[in-house]
Amino acid sequence: MEKSISRIISEFAVNLKYEDLPKEVIHEVKRYLYDSIACAYGALETRDVKMMRKVITSMGGTPESTVIGTGEKIPAVNSALLNSLMIRSLDYNDIYWKEDPSHPSDIIPAAISPAELVDASMKDVIVAIVLAYEFEQRLCEFAKPGVRERKWHHATLTQFVSPIVAGKILGLTVDQMVNAIGINGCHNHTIGCPTAGKLTMMKNTVDPMAASTGVFAALLAREGYSGTEAVFEGKEGFMQVFGPDWDLDKLIGGLGEKYKIMECSMKAFPTEALTHTHITATLKSVVNNNISYDMIDEVIVTTIARACDILFDKHKYRPASRETADHSLPYCIAAALVDHKITTASFSDEKLNDPAIWEVIDKIKGEASIEFENMFPAKQPSKVVVRTKDGREFSEYLEYPKGDPREPMTQEDLDNKFEGLTKELFTAEKREEIKNLVFNCDKMSAREFMSGLTI
Repeated sequence: MEKSISRIISEFAVNLKYEDLPKEVIHEVKRYLYDSIACAYGALETRDVKMMRKVITSMGGTPESTVIGTGEKIPAVNSALLNSLMIRSLDYNDIYWKEDPSHPSDIIPAAISPAELVDASMKDVIVAIVLAYEFEQRLCEFAKPGVRERKWHHATLTQFVSPIVAGKILGLTVDQMVNAIGINGCHNHTIGCPTAGKLTMMKNTVDPMAASTGVFAALLAREGYSGTEAVFEGKEGFMQVFGPDWDLDKLIGGLGEKYKIMECSMKAFPTEALTHTHITATLKSVVNNNISYDMIDEVIVTTIARACDILFDKHKYRPASRETADHSLPYCIAAALVDHKITTASFSDEKLNDPAIWEVIDKIKGEASIEFENMFPAKQPSKVVVRTKDGREFSEYLEYPKGDPREPMTQEDLDNKFEGLTKELFTAEKREEIKNLVFNCDKMSAREFMSGLTI
């Protein structure tokens, strides 16, 4: 290969134009933007967002870009961090899972924040968002097995994508973008512990940090700062440090032939992605058969091995925080059994102290299936068996959750999700106004767009 991997990526990114994008891709960008903004609004009062906002706003700095909802103007690097955390905080934003998982919408602020700084159009932002999904999702298929299986967090992938996104907005040349990727790709390798064992606020923060530093890297590259070109394939580069087995075609093959955003998924529940099929199967069992939690003797959840490892470890049976609870399959199943639904309120302090949860949670058991493991990630199979105290048994089997491209969220689903996350903030008329703003955003500047998101 004569050209470096970073250079091939940069040439594609620099040359991609709004006019190159099919109408369905542009529409899909708007759907993910709508979904992400809903998640950001819903997270305004979470503890991690409030803490981050306090620290960042106390720093002051040049008023370059806008905080979603509050309308505060802060430096672009900082707004990228805060807005990304808002999108991520509830664990309700999008999900792509192949060899690795990722949440490409974490990177959307790496497009919008610098777009305000340079007064770019929302057409430019749409192109940058397409690049965010394209390369984040491609990187999820690059390593075999993925970096998550090698004990690293998927923010390790985001470090390479965010400078592409910000660099596109800032109008970097190919050489400058190569440098930006090299700058950010040298220092954001994230160990797996944010999503292992007892979880903390860092679970939702490592990706926003990698998104934010991508903006910083692109700004540095614009000034002529140099970065390692062979950051992927060079001596002691990403591929050498992280071990063998890479599929280069998955990363750079067929660029522009189709767009990966069309393969991404949305979340119907504010929980870790591998919980969704199991939650849906559980809800089908108990709702369709009118089973209350106090009738239950045992629940057996059959899943893939990696889900058992991540979601059924001992810390997950006694979660003490929202961050651990929404990554705890026993807790999510228990909440579904008790309330016959899963919402953001399922992870409130009040719900974490609900005695009904603790009455039923130890009745939930996880079983790993080699057969199911072999089906993943093409399918996300789940079998849930609910046994009642009077000897009855109810079983549900599903292969993929709501929000998967094979069963996509409809516009009505998205509107209901937006309403559920913003009903305390907006009237129905205001929600419709924001929806129209998003779906007509390519007619305005990034500054106009962001000013319309202020509460």
